[in-house]
Amino acid sequence: MRKAKISRKTKETSIEVEVNLDGQAKVSVDTGIPFLDHMLTAMATHGVFDLTVKAKGDLEIDNHHTNEDIGLAIGEAFDKALGDRKGLVRMGFFYVPMDEAQVRVVLDFSGRGMLILKDDRPRAKRLPLNSSANYQWQDAKHLLESFARKAEVTLHINVLAGDDFHHTLEAAFKGVGRSLEMATRLHPRVSGVPSSKGSL
Repeated sequence: MRKAKISRKTKETSIEVEVNLDGQAKVSVDTGIPFLDHMLTAMATHGVFDLTVKAKGDLEIDNHHTNEDIGLAIGEAFDKALGDRKGLVRMGFFYVPMDEAQVRVVLDFSGRGMLILKDDRPRAKRLPLNSSANYQWQDAKHLLESFARKAEVTLHINVLAGDDFHHTLEAAFKGVGRSLEMATRLHPRVSGVPSSKGSL
């Protein structure tokens, strides 16, 4: 069963995460950051995997520690659920439009965890994207960076269009979900590790 449960506790946060890669998009997310709850719910729903997140953190300071540790815990859960990665499709990609916004996501469970986030909008539109819900583009970047590092996935996100913070960020999370759904499938004709080197 491609499931994992991760518990991460520090002096700053307490995070519980459960993932089922072969689930049916059963999602229960309570991070204490409502906007992040919405983004993670969108990601899991479109990724068609089960996700449970229960988080408590020092939000009286800001959302930095809670946001980062959630990314680390979800990434660790994916890495654990994927096991030896034998038979994995491994790569995934998706374009997501949301009204005026459009984002492209491409990822590879290569064993080399990193996030490459590029803003390909015209320079005049590259303004800091802030939300009235106390969540910023930099927060999302930090969470996805933490996820990619622990999941050992190379994650490219290109923002192609977007004026609205909510639309742009939601398109990104939906794109990550769709790409994860593609990459984490088991290929019917691949039995070993999906690499010409024989190792990731």
